[in-house]
Amino acid sequence: MGVKTMLPSYELGVYALVVTCAVVYSGSGIFEASRDSMNRKAFRDGIKPGWHYFGRKMDVADFEWVMWFTSFRNIIIFALSGHILFGKICSMTVPQHRAVMYMLYGALAVLGSMGLVYLMIILSHCLVLYSVALAKQKWLCYVAGLCCLASFKVEPFGSWQVGAVLAVCLPYCQPFCVCILGFISKEGSWRAQTLPIPPGCIRAPMGFEREQAWEQSSRDYVSTRELRRKDNEMKNIRVSALLHVGAIIAVDIFFHFFYILTLPSDLKFVNRLSDWSLAGLAYSNLVYDWVKAAVMFGVINTIARLDHLDPPQPPKCITMLYIFAETHFDRGINDWLCKYVYDHLGENHDNIMKELLASVSTFAVTTLWLGPCDIVYIWSVANCFGLNFELWVQKFFQLGPFAKLEAKMSGAMSRRIRAAFGAVNFWAIVLYNILALNSLDFALLVTKRLLVTGFPVSTLSIWFITYCGVQLIKERERILALEEEKGDKAKVE
Repeated sequence: MGVKTMLPSYELGVYALVVTCAVVYSGSGIFEASRDSMNRKAFRDGIKPGWHYFGRKMDVADFEWVMWFTSFRNIIIFALSGHILFGKICSMTVPQHRAVMYMLYGALAVLGSMGLVYLMIILSHCLVLYSVALAKQKWLCYVAGLCCLASFKVEPFGSWQVGAVLAVCLPYCQPFCVCILGFISKEGSWRAQTLPIPPGCIRAPMGFEREQAWEQSSRDYVSTRELRRKDNEMKNIRVSALLHVGAIIAVDIFFHFFYILTLPSDLKFVNRLSDWSLAGLAYSNLVYDWVKAAVMFGVINTIARLDHLDPPQPPKCITMLYIFAETHFDRGINDWLCKYVYDHLGENHDNIMKELLASVSTFAVTTLWLGPCDIVYIWSVANCFGLNFELWVQKFFQLGPFAKLEAKMSGAMSRRIRAAFGAVNFWAIVLYNILALNSLDFALLVTKRLLVTGFPVSTLSIWFITYCGVQLIKERERILALEEEKGDKAKVE
């Protein structure tokens, strides 16, 4: 109820004004804190000299982002640009063998950049998974894939992964299992053609992007000899490439003025910030992680579209999320988990016990994927609880008295009440995820400041601002729902 309900335009205008002022005020506090801490000794490892014409140092606390543009930059450029040129030549000369040629190029790229040992690790895992798949047993594919993931916590794989080397090798193996599972129909019948599987899983773009739900696109790609582009596809690819280059530059500029990743490392310093700035700092950490994921997957998706593939969509913007069931940072992993675990066990997600089983199983696999450790356990338990608590609250308010009360309300009032609950849920998502993105101590500090020491002024004011933001999200959902309805009617006509 209330999904397509429209609120007065002046009310939405007030919401937009409140959110804008809050973001500017919170951002100014983070900017001042970043400026004052630029030469702080406690931050010397996370803040380094940046672009000299800015006259400011740069936040380099995210080793992954820095790694892409320093030590791994040449490797990534070499592998992906070489793949584009090599792929174009193969498509023009031997289109019937392009999948095998891509596999060979991917193997040579790993050999040249990582060495023979790591190539052997990749090939050994692929060989094991491929051999298991030939047994045509769905449960064996699941077990083999999970065992391959678990093996990376065994020495010497664990030590290599700490060195950020195996993190590149693991991506090549997991899509292999994903692809194998994708060739198995729901009825359990075997529909895979054995040759297309290996080439589709060791392509350079897929490896750098980690697991993605490519199986249908890869199967069509391999089986089609004559590939054709959609209307305006090359224009869209160029626009996408420019947008991602712009995003990379914007993030680097942002890190010269806002040290959002380094500041939380010193809790004594952060504790001196205002409640508004602290809330903005926690939220900005979540937004940055989404931007990083969007850039990483977006670049690879752009290259994949050059190969005539149809890659998964980028992750849904974290600023548009206030429901645990829709929260994700990796669209490929999320789609895979939903398809093979969450939706498979939870069915229509209307039964409390089935939902509990589905969510626990989903986060168990996710924990294994991320690497079992204390912080991952806490993150999994917290988000699993949040996912189930949503259903419990929904079921509770679907009881007779509440359902009758909502039926008597106007659509606008129902939307406002749902947005008020959504605001609470929004901050639960933020707090449950910053403990993994940043640290448990920082998450506890933010929670204490917002709910205990900041109560009632900061708590209620931030809750109201979040309520305004959720209303703006709901307005966007309403517009998209109406556009989708119009599109459906146009197709019928």
